[in-house]
Order: sequence, then structure tokens, then C-alpha cells
Amino acid sequence: MELNGRQQQILSIIENKGEVQLQQLKEMFPEVSMMTLRRDLISLENEGYLVRTYGGAISVKRIGDAQKEENAYSIRAGENIEAKTRIAEKAVGMLETGRSIFFDSGSTLMYLARIIPDDSYSILTSGANIALELVKKLRPSVVTLGGQVNRNTLSMSGPYANYILDMVNIDMAFMSASGFSIENGFTVGNIYECELKRKVVKKAKKVIMLMDTSKINKDMPFTYSTLKDIDIWICEKTLPEDLAEEARRQGVEIL
Repeated sequence: MELNGRQQQILSIIENKGEVQLQQLKEMFPEVSMMTLRRDLISLENEGYLVRTYGGAISVKRIGDAQKEENAYSIRAGENIEAKTRIAEKAVGMLETGRSIFFDSGSTLMYLARIIPDDSYSILTSGANIALELVKKLRPSVVTLGGQVNRNTLSMSGPYANYILDMVNIDMAFMSASGFSIENGFTVGNIYECELKRKVVKKAKKVIMLMDTSKINKDMPFTYSTLKDIDIWICEKTLPEDLAEEARRQGVEIL
């Protein structure tokens, strides 16, 4: 399909910025209705130029670049083993039976899944490998979200996973991230995982972040939460003073 002039302009904006919100397009094209702009995004998505998100769209090129970067992180999953083990050992004492518990994907969560006691926990997870590790035990109840599997992280996300997530309650969420900075918060490299993690954080009564200090000041493209969204941050050693101070200011407990 041949793009019209406005669609060409929208495509140029998205390719330059990486993503755009529908409201931003409305401000750029005040004479055009929101419905027409939404149809423009649908047309561009059908042509393979972008992926629509809630309230906007993101360029396919940015998604591809992000997934390549995410793969670089997954290659290093075997690194910092001592730090991840220490974090998992701190986190395991926080697990409680009789609660709905969410386990995010990620290598640190995998270490936690390996060492939890064989007890009657109710665990929901977005990690295919984490589910397989948990079912080696006899007593935990394990539910997976389902959806599209990310080959780099073995996490499940997308519309089907979000649909399942809408139907469950979460008491405690044990989360992970690929990077963090004070400016951009906790970040990941996949837009679908970002949307899923945002929803988990919003639903959970208590959010516990498991992230080692090697990921501090490493930003991935998509932010899913900030310090004010979490309750506890478990790390393997003392945080830098400026970060520790900001965490205390936001009411985050550091373990």
C-alpha cells in the first residue's frame, strides 16, 4: 500500500524518535481527528513499519535493536553467579505460604526457584524455565501466564499473558530488570515484557526487586517501573550512596 503524505510524516517521526504517543500526534496534526490518526497507525502496522502499543506505537527497528541488546544481557546470565546466589538466599526468607506469589523471568529468579523449600506455595510465573524448575518440587502450585516466548529470556508475554494476568490476584511479586538508573528507573529490552511487568507491579500488593548492582546505570529502552513503585530492593552489596539516599526518600527498603 502506498502511504499518504501524513502517514509518511508519522513514519518519519516514529523512526527518528523510536516511539510516539497518539496524543503527541494529535498535537502535531491538530486538524486531524484521533480516529484518523489511529487508522494511520493501524495502516503503518499492517505494512510492518511499527507495532501499536497502548496509547501509541513503537518502530519495528527499535524493537529489533532492543532484542539484540537484550540478547547481550542473556549471554551474561552465567555471570555474577555469586551475587545472584546471595540475592536469592536473602529473598527466599520472604516467601509465605497461603499467598499468591508472582515470579518474574530472569536468571536471578531462576536461582530463587532452585532453592525455595518444597512447601505449599501458590506461584504464578512468566518464566518458562522457572516453571520447569518449580515443578521439580512436589508441593508448590505453579501456574504459567502463557503467551509468546522470548528466546533470549524464556519469558512469556503478549496479549494472552496479559489476559491471564487480568484474572488473578497477586500478593507478592518478585521482579527482575535488565537495567536501572535514577533517571529512567527499572528497564527491559522487550516492549511486550515491559507491558506485562508494568501490569504485575500495578496489581501486586508488595513488589520485591531482585537485581544485582552490575545493572545499575545501564538503561534498556523500555521503563516498566521506578523506585516509587517498589517496596523492597534486594541486592548483593551496598548501593551507591546517591542511589541509596534516593531509595530511602522513595520509601524503598534495601536488603
